[in-house]
Order: sequence, then structure tokens, then C-alpha cells
Amino acid sequence: MTDVLSLSSADVADLATPVDYVDAVRDGYRQRGSGAPAQPRSKFFREEPPGMLTSYAAILPDTGAMGGYMYAAGFGDSDAWFVTPLFDAESGRLLAILDGASMNPHKTGAAGAVAVDELARADADTVAVIGSGAQARGQLRATATVRDLESVRVYSPTPENREEFAADFEDALAADVEAVGSSVAAITGADVVITATRASEPVFDGDDLEPGTHVTAMGQYSTDARELDARTIERGTYVPDLRERATFDSGEFLGALEAGVVTEDDVHAELGEIVVGDVPGRTRDDEITVFDSGGTGIETVAAAYMLYERATEEGRGTPLEFSPASEALTGD
Repeated sequence: MTDVLSLSSADVADLATPVDYVDAVRDGYRQRGSGAPAQPRSKFFREEPPGMLTSYAAILPDTGAMGGYMYAAGFGDSDAWFVTPLFDAESGRLLAILDGASMNPHKTGAAGAVAVDELARADADTVAVIGSGAQARGQLRATATVRDLESVRVYSPTPENREEFAADFEDALAADVEAVGSSVAAITGADVVITATRASEPVFDGDDLEPGTHVTAMGQYSTDARELDARTIERGTYVPDLRERATFDSGEFLGALEAGVVTEDDVHAELGEIVVGDVPGRTRDDEITVFDSGGTGIETVAAAYMLYERATEEGRGTPLEFSPASEALTGD
């Protein structure tokens, strides 16, 4: 019998800043670039009642942790449930079980921020955000830790949502934050474009991107849905979080493949290869770069272990009794 720490959303909500998440996730991708194992998500669907069960995992040897995400959405509940099991990478012992919902926008935003730091121009200070939900907020909070932002423009189809987003970040950031009435108005003149939507069709025309723009797309991870059009992928230096994802569940890249404007050789590198320095990121000021963020176990394990360590130091969480298989199966 061993004690496993159960961490609720309330336990971890105030344990880390956006900078903390970015630092942890950057190190996770560094480990991935050095060979740490990670795979794209697995997804299972049910039609009636409609729902999805998905999971993904990674091992971070330098961190000393492994684990991932499992979550269910729908199935008649009209909600989602996120569970993060965290294991010791050497012994295999279960360390903690986290309610993964509250950290989700932070760790996903951190992955986007690492990509911005590696792929956007050093002088990038104008950001367009398309989307106004929790994930869009997480992306902007994290991005503001890697660039000195002067201007942010947000667009989402519901005026009240984009106005509320702008008002909230006008107070939170040392930048001018404005709600605008179209995606074109948002991306015109932007150095960084972030898409965090539930749209199944492209949210802007790739011909409207200006030279030197960096794009982070993180709202879709399905073969039949895409936030970016084929033109954006064609024009951009394409970097996914995992190389395997490009042809597995990236609607953006698969759509460009189907259109015949790119080949599989046009995957420039995955993010970890750039972080570790094996492949260069941006090489020209006028280069358009694209980060395709579908979510991986890399940022999940990196963030979860950071939260676990801090919770342990502060005495947070609830111990749960778990039996190792040697005891549970034999009764010894």
C-alpha cells in the first residue's frame, strides 16, 4: 500500500505563474528534442449519446516523471472531465492524480509561448487573437511572458465575448488591447497570430498574412477540421508539436496535402528539435512560421510534475491509498 497525492483544481489553481508553466514546458520540449518518448493522442468516438474519450502520454527522463491525460467529453453529460495520472519515471510508482482541467489552458498556452519564443521575430510586439475562450486567454497570458507586447487585437464572432476579453486583458497587460469586428482586422499588421477556436473551417485567408508573421493554431486536432487554410500552410515554415501528428490528426496539414500545395517533406521540424537546437527555427525576418499545437503529453507531464512538487512542498492535496499490483493481485 502506498499514498498517492490527489490534487484538485483548487489545490493547484494558484501554485504557478504563466512564467513557471512556460519554463517547465520549455524544458519538456527540450527533453523531447533529445529523444524523450511521446505519441499523438488516441481518440474514441460514440455516436449515441455523442461523446469522445481521448488520451495521450509522454516520458520525461530528466524530470523523472511520466504520465499524460485522459479525458471524456459528452456522452450525455454535456461536459468534460480531465484526469492526469503522474508516475515516477524510474520506479514506475504512481505519484499523483491531478484534476487536469484548471491547468489545461496554462500548459497549452505555455507550449504556444515556447513556439512564439522560438519562431516569432525577436521584435514581435503586436498579437492577433482569434477566439475568446479559456484557451485563447491561456495563450495570450503565456505569450506575454516571452515578448514585450504593445498591441493586442481580439476577434471572436460574439461581440460580447470579444469585448469582455479585451476589457479583462486591458487591465492585466501593459499593452493596448482592442476588440475588433473581423479576423482580417485582427491579423492585419500582426506579428503573431493565435487561433484558439472551435471552428471547423479556416478562420482567415492565408493570403492576408503579412511577411514575417508567426501563427500558432491550437483549436483543432481532427482530420476533418482546420483553423488554417492550405494557403497558410503553403506559405509558412510548418512546425507541429509532434512530427507524427502532421499526418495523423492535423486537419491543417492534411488539408494542404490534399490540395497538393505541400508534401510530407514540408514538415520543417517538430518543436522539440528546434528547442534543443538540432534544427533552426526562424531564419529570416520576412519568413512566415506556423506552429500546429494539437496537445501532447509533453506539456502535460512537465506542468503536472511542477505542480506536484509545489503542492508537496506546501502540504496541499489529499493522500489516497493505492496498492501496487504485487499486493492487489496476490493479497499479500
